[in-house]
Formats: sequence, C-alpha cells, structure tokens
Amino acid sequence: MKPTLPERDREVCWHPYTQHALDTEPLPVVGASGAWLELADGSKRLDAIASWWANLHGHGRPEFVEAMRRQAEQLDHIMFAGFTHEAGVELAEKVLEIAPEPLTKVFYSDNGSTAVEVALKAAYQTWVRRGEPSRTIFLALNGAYHGDTFGAMAVGEPEPFFAEFSPFLFHVVHVDPTAESLQEALADLDGRVAGFILEPLVQGAAGMCMHDIEFLKDARRICDDYGIFLIADEVMTGFGRTGKIFACDHADISPDLMCLAKGLTGGIFPLSATLVSEEIYQAFLDDERAKAFFHGHTFSGHPIGCAVGLASLKVLKEEDTPAKLDHIGKRIEQGLQTALAWDGVKEVRRCGGIVALELDLSCDGGSDDGNGKGGYLAPVGERLRKACREHPQVLLRPLGHIMYAMPPSCVTDEECDLIAAAILSVVQSTLQ
Repeated sequence: MKPTLPERDREVCWHPYTQHALDTEPLPVVGASGAWLELADGSKRLDAIASWWANLHGHGRPEFVEAMRRQAEQLDHIMFAGFTHEAGVELAEKVLEIAPEPLTKVFYSDNGSTAVEVALKAAYQTWVRRGEPSRTIFLALNGAYHGDTFGAMAVGEPEPFFAEFSPFLFHVVHVDPTAESLQEALADLDGRVAGFILEPLVQGAAGMCMHDIEFLKDARRICDDYGIFLIADEVMTGFGRTGKIFACDHADISPDLMCLAKGLTGGIFPLSATLVSEEIYQAFLDDERAKAFFHGHTFSGHPIGCAVGLASLKVLKEEDTPAKLDHIGKRIEQGLQTALAWDGVKEVRRCGGIVALELDLSCDGGSDDGNGKGGYLAPVGERLRKACREHPQVLLRPLGHIMYAMPPSCVTDEECDLIAAAILSVVQSTLQ
C-alpha cells in the first residue's frame, strides 16, 4: 500500500516549533485558494491564521502568480551586491513612499529574523562608527519575540524558547510597555544602550499582547531624550494588520529602523526588508572599504520576490487592505462577545484585523510564572491544540492559552462568523 503524505513526511521532515513526540500527524495540504486550504482527503479548512500571519490578500491570487511568471521569464535572480534591477529599485521606492519619514533606505534580506539581525547590527555599528562602542545593550519588551537567529533570540524573551542559548546571547534588558519602565531602564543604563526594539501595538508570539498608542508616542519621545535608536519590528503588524498600513502610523511616529517581512509580498514569497534613516545609512559611507556594512544574503533583493511585493502593494492600495482587515477584526470580535460570560475566559481583545481570546490560566491550575507552567506551555494549551486540530472547517492554532484569529483580507462576513463560531466551539469544548 502506498504510504500517505504524513507517513512519508514522518520519515524525512523536521518541522518548525513542533514536538514530534506529540504532534505526529501534520495536516497534508494539497491546495489553496482565497482563504481556504484543501487537504489531501478533499476537505477544506478556512485559513484563520493567514499561514503563520503572512498571507495578506488570500491564496493563489492570479495577479501574483502572473507577476512571478513575468519576472522569472525576464530575470529570475541576480546577486544584489554590486548589481541592481528594476523590481528591487521600484519596490524600495514604493515601500518608502508609504513608510514613516525619515526612513530613506531599504536593505533587503529574506525573512523576519534576518530583517531584525540587519537592524540590530546596523544600530550597534552606527554607534561604533561614532566612536561609542560601549553601547552594547539593547532594550526590548517583556515577552518579546523577534525571530530565531542569534541576535533576534537575544532580544527575545528567554523563556520558553531561548533560555538554553543564553551563553551565546548579548546583554538585553526587558521592560514593561510603560513609559515609567522604559525611562527607568534608560536612566540606569545611560550611555550604554544602543537601541530599543519592539513590536508596535501587538506582540505576536507573546500571545497577541496589546499595548496602547500612547506608549508608542512615549517610546519615541524617551528614545529621543536619551539619544538612542528606536527599532520597530513590523514583520507581523505591517501592511494593514492593525488597521493602518503600519502600526507606527497609529501614533504618527517614525522609528529609526523598521523591519518588514510576511505581508511585504502578500505572504507568498520569502522576502524581507530593513528600512533605515539617512543618519544610519550615512554612518557607513567612508573612503575605507572596511567601514561598509558587511552583511548580506544570497537572495537579498530577489527579483521574483520584489515583483510579487509590487503586486501586493498595488492590491493593498486599490482594495484598502487596512480598512478591510479592520472590518474583519471587528466582525470576529463581535462574534466572540458571548464568551466573556463564560467561566475561564479572561478577555477578548482586538487591534485591527488581529483578534485574541485569552483563557484564565486558573481554569486548569496553571499560572503564568515563567517556569513553563503558563503562557505558551500552559497545560490548557494542549487541549486547545487538540480541539483546533479536530475542527472540521477552520484552521486555528493557539498560542498557549490564547486563541486568536488573523485571517487574510479576502474573508467574507460569513467566513468571519464561521471563524468566531469555531473559536467559541474550541474554547467551549476545552473548558468543559
């Protein structure tokens, strides 16, 4: 008998963020169209999490497929060190047109983690170029997640993902999303801090934790007061997810560096970008070649990815994707209101098209104590995962004790209602 796709997978594949001793059967996806995924058995599931928060407009859009085809026929790939191409230049122009001022330059890489690495290296090396190499400390938010490469791990919360790598990670101080906490840390470390990195408004992997717009304004002001760089990781929040093109737009602030990925190409091609201010770019201009920014990737500025990025930005503008996502979020949030009366449900929160329902950890004796008994590894999370997997219509994936939805902008009102109903069903079955 011919082995199934999951059986073949089990022999050769090692999946990200997967405990294979527990998760033995990956869902076999054989097709996708719009907001729907087709499984090997012919069933379909609504992609309520946008394929790891990336798919912005829907799967299989013909204009994106055509953009890839045209670009591949003309120029499939060329290194971006010492070379350039139309798609790379035009995408940089278009991104800078919608980005906060005074961001003036685009450095391409290939995923969110590498976009963060670029930002951290550029921020620190700018201080070195200025003759202040002692500024070796970065600030980040409690619960932060910025990726899985070493610099990105360093600015992330150690538990539960990165604690074992602590011997290799540089010094980072984590703060609460309050002006007081940030101010206190900078006062204690004055003259030693290179920059402050945050996911503006929504911390994704932390459980869709949300802070207010005033904190973004305070963060910009305080970073200016202490003369340090503000780095906005908009890998997840960018391109309309929060109801505006960028989360920073809500506070009308401009970071010194901004990290983009996921929605940059509509979530269908690996490409990322780090946007920097002219001040940072100028720090690397010198007659000495050794003072260049020595960082790069084989597929930096990949022409096909840039072509898809241009097609995605066109749709973003023509369809007003941020407004569509905001409407979607409101509809799903409305559908979840009945859960607020249930024992074990702590709150429902929303930012644009991102909606989260948080369970009270006391419902299973857990606690968010940082020792693996709460949060991402909360025992109730395993029950949520099982219930999500068994749902016959909607693809959901909890973050520990947090249920969330972040669907693509193509979902209809009826599909929003289906997502809300699925979350309610999963939570209700878990709490019983």
